[in-house]
Amino acid sequence: MVQSEDMMQELDAEAERRRLDDIASVSLYGAGLNAATIAHSFRIFRRFLRPGSILELGPAEGHMTRKLAELGQPLTVVEGAEAFCEALRAELPRVQVVHALFEEFLPPRPFDNIVLGHVLEHVDDPVALLSRIRPWLSEAGRVLAAVPNARSLHRQAAVMMGLLAHEAALNDADRHHGHRRVYTPESFRRDFLDAGLSIEIFGGYWMKPLSNAQLERDWTPPMIDAFMNLGERYPDIAGEIYVVANLAGPSGAKA
Repeated sequence: MVQSEDMMQELDAEAERRRLDDIASVSLYGAGLNAATIAHSFRIFRRFLRPGSILELGPAEGHMTRKLAELGQPLTVVEGAEAFCEALRAELPRVQVVHALFEEFLPPRPFDNIVLGHVLEHVDDPVALLSRIRPWLSEAGRVLAAVPNARSLHRQAAVMMGLLAHEAALNDADRHHGHRRVYTPESFRRDFLDAGLSIEIFGGYWMKPLSNAQLERDWTPPMIDAFMNLGERYPDIAGEIYVVANLAGPSGAKA
């Protein structure tokens, strides 16, 4: 029996929905120090958010969503895991929560900001997703994205100790979260350029020398906060990296 292309796409979509629901059932996205990294990511994103509407893709438990909602700007979130959507609707009734895969979502209007906090390492084809959302931006809109950095100090040390085969290798935590890749600064920037977006700002945060478990056991909140900020000085070796991108070139001309 030959399956049509539409049937194959539906089977792939159903498999992806099941994968997301499985990850959500034992989610650790906001556990321990992960919550601190999300909070710092929001503090950075807030510097660059445009006035107007916000679209957040992949909110998961809503750690970033809660902070975005406090800004009072119109907020829409798109999430593929049904359990996460139900929880967000109950907690944040003023936020428009859409249960859909990114490939299924069709926005009714352009957005002034599109937020992808720890999303691009999860998806099958990041360039395809970035290309898809490009027309969703208003003319002066911005994409704000953050991902883990393969060149983080703790990953470099893990390679030296024989715990990782190479800096971009997936570790147990990556696999648990459903990561499909670990970005280097170069590969992260390249995906935006390949999607036809202009990179306005590249940066990093969270100078992470050890594993989360070691830091959670021994470090105080002021130490964690200091090293979050220290990572902004050295983005290429920070634990997390971010990009602010737009439709226009450096001179302001349309890309």
